Amino acid sequence: MFRRALWWIRAKATRAVERLLLRVLAAGPVPKHVAFVMDGNRRYARSHHQPIQQGHSDGFMALRRVLEACLRLGVNCVSVYAFALDNFKRSPEEVRDLMNLAHEKLIELSKHGELLQEYGVRLNVLGKTSLLPEYVREAISHVESATRNNNRAILNICMSYSAQDEMTSAVDSAIRLSLEKSDPNRCEITEDDIDAQLYTSLVGSPPLDILIRTSGVKRLSDYLLWQCCENTQIHFSKAYWPDYGFWDLLPVILDYQRKIWSQGKL
Repeated sequence: MFRRALWWIRAKATRAVERLLLRVLAAGPVPKHVAFVMDGNRRYARSHHQPIQQGHSDGFMALRRVLEACLRLGVNCVSVYAFALDNFKRSPEEVRDLMNLAHEKLIELSKHGELLQEYGVRLNVLGKTSLLPEYVREAISHVESATRNNNRAILNICMSYSAQDEMTSAVDSAIRLSLEKSDPNRCEITEDDIDAQLYTSLVGSPPLDILIRTSGVKRLSDYLLWQCCENTQIHFSKAYWPDYGFWDLLPVILDYQRKIWSQGKL
C-alpha cells in the first residue's frame, strides 16, 4: 500500500514538473511541424519478452503521450509514420494485428477523442489508403469526419505510406492540373506545383521543422523525403518508441530553440 502511494505521489510530481517545463519552453520559439518515425515497437516487445502485438499497443500509448506534450507546447502539426507500404511484406499475422489495432484506436479516437477535441486537432490519415482493409477505411472516415471542424492543430497519421509514392502522386497531379490549364505542348511544372500536391500540403500542414526517429536506427526509411528541406532538423534517439516521452523530446526542443536564437531569427 505504501509503495503504491509513493509511486502515485512520484508520478503526480513528475507530471507537474513536465507541465511547468512545457510552459517555460512554450515561451520561446516553438516548431510548427514535428514528425516522428515511430520505430522499435518489435524490439521493445522482444526485450520485455512480450508478444509483438503488445509492443505495437504500447507504441500507441507513447503516441498519445508525445502528442499531448507537443500540443501543450504549442506545436501546430504532428506527423507520425504508422504503417509503411513496405510493411505489407511482413507476416500476415503481424499485418492483421496492426490493422486490427489501427481500427480499434481510430474508433476510440472518433468516439472518445477528448485529447483531439480539447486541443482542436484535426486528424488526417495520409497514404495509399485504398490498400487498407475496408473496415480500417471506414474507421478512418469516422475519425476524419469527427475532427473535420477542428482548426487549432493537425495530426497526420501516415498509413500505407511511402515518400516515393507521395512524390509520384504529387507529380502526376501537378501534370494533370497543368494540362487542364495550358497548352498540352507547353506543359511545365515547378517545384511549387509539386509541393502543393503533396499529401501534407493538401491537408494544410506547415513546413517540416523537426524529424525524429527512435530506436537508434539512423535512416529516414522513405518518410517525408521531399519535406525534409535544408531547414529541417533531424534527430535520432536510441529509445524504442514505446519508451519515448517528454524527457526524450525535451533536449530536441531545446536544441531547436538554441539554433533559432543563434541564427537570429527572433
